Amino acid sequence: MSRFFEFGTWIALWLTLAGSSASAQDPQEQKLDRQFQTAVAFYEAGHYSDASAQLETLLPYARTSFEIHELLGLCYAAQSQDAKAIQQLEIAVRLKPDSATAHTNFAASLVHAGKSDLAAEQFRKAVTLAPQDYEANHNLGEFYIQSGKVPEALPLLEKAQAVDPTSYDNGYDLALAKLLTGKLAEARTLVQTILKQKNTGELHNLLGQIEEKDGKYVEAVNEFEAAAHLDPSEDNLFDWGGELMLHRTYEPAIAVFQQGTQRYPKSPRLMTGYGMALDLLGKYDEAVKALLAAADLDPSDPRCYLYLSKAYDSSPNQADEVIQRFRRYAEIEPNLALAQYYYAMSLWKGKRGQDTNLDLNAVEALLQKAIALDSNLPEAQVELGNFYADQKLYAKSVPFYKRALELNPNLPDAHFRLGQDYVHMGQKDQAQAEFDEYQKLRTAHLAEVEKEASEVQQFVYAGKTSSTTKP
Repeated sequence: MSRFFEFGTWIALWLTLAGSSASAQDPQEQKLDRQFQTAVAFYEAGHYSDASAQLETLLPYARTSFEIHELLGLCYAAQSQDAKAIQQLEIAVRLKPDSATAHTNFAASLVHAGKSDLAAEQFRKAVTLAPQDYEANHNLGEFYIQSGKVPEALPLLEKAQAVDPTSYDNGYDLALAKLLTGKLAEARTLVQTILKQKNTGELHNLLGQIEEKDGKYVEAVNEFEAAAHLDPSEDNLFDWGGELMLHRTYEPAIAVFQQGTQRYPKSPRLMTGYGMALDLLGKYDEAVKALLAAADLDPSDPRCYLYLSKAYDSSPNQADEVIQRFRRYAEIEPNLALAQYYYAMSLWKGKRGQDTNLDLNAVEALLQKAIALDSNLPEAQVELGNFYADQKLYAKSVPFYKRALELNPNLPDAHFRLGQDYVHMGQKDQAQAEFDEYQKLRTAHLAEVEKEASEVQQFVYAGKTSSTTKP
């Protein structure tokens, strides 16, 4: 959102000396006027602390000067001194309540301070004062987009576009609003028009989002690729790799994410995407290495741990390192069921075939803790069932399988293991029913495929940072 400063005609009229009857030729007034003009010069040169220092010395002589309070507020805002900025800009609004620009400046500082409701009120006042003004309409429209009120933003952005159809910023925001409200054809046409005037990576990225929303995969990939070539930012590389991964073109996705991790080696989401793509292509050892690196980049980021558990299940060659990461995650997130579950499974699956001193009590306790934290976690229910079934404690395992299938009936392995337990317990009819269900699910193979697609989609869409506002 823009900040504006309305200098107006700040000559003799700008200064109202408290209790002074000096003429325009008064040396003191001339000195103060020079100080103000010096402050203006400092502000325009970006020397905000120098400008504010000059203005602070003027305040005792001009407490009712709109120009001084306005400029001082903007200086404070530029230095992120939000409380001081709000105080000065609120005074400026009171001194000149008919200025749309004053209300806009005040609103911008309120936004920066996180006071959205008060900011909205000031933006709306600016539009009321200047209903045909480009800036007033654009700023309120952009504010509504950032607040998630896209339908309210649309007419304001359209009005601003009618006033100034050449504005890049408003055109981008309007196209984004049309995308988010499902007006894909209009959004596409507008972006293509702006691209003829200014060819930027963010416009190609936005067009890629439009094509993806419209189900045009090839066009979407092409646009995300164009965005990444024009501007190889972390966002653009992630969106390109993510789009490829969404549609199961894993080898190209790996290449893009690998390029991204080389360019941005401290990005956990790019490293996680790289590991996920490797895992989905069946390169489990490499996937584990990448996902371990992602976990080290941000140990509290939950995105890498799901795929680390999957890759590790297929390639337990790096057991000690994986267990270390899951232990750390469980310690960082002691109240997160998945963290306890992952730690339990890393201990159990990683050491089952190689460590005769495995502490089964620790595994059991972690799985029980995961269920206590979240009784609706089917994976933990299944694995605790497996834990007891492996010890031939079928009366204890059956309830956990049944609970898991209540939560999600499309778990083939849970049906199979429950059927095995029923066989051991002599309940043949119930066992056969479970085996039949298992066979039906395995034949359809829908549960795993849909789950995998959902997990990838969740990761990719959650990782996008440009889906609701212009970067």
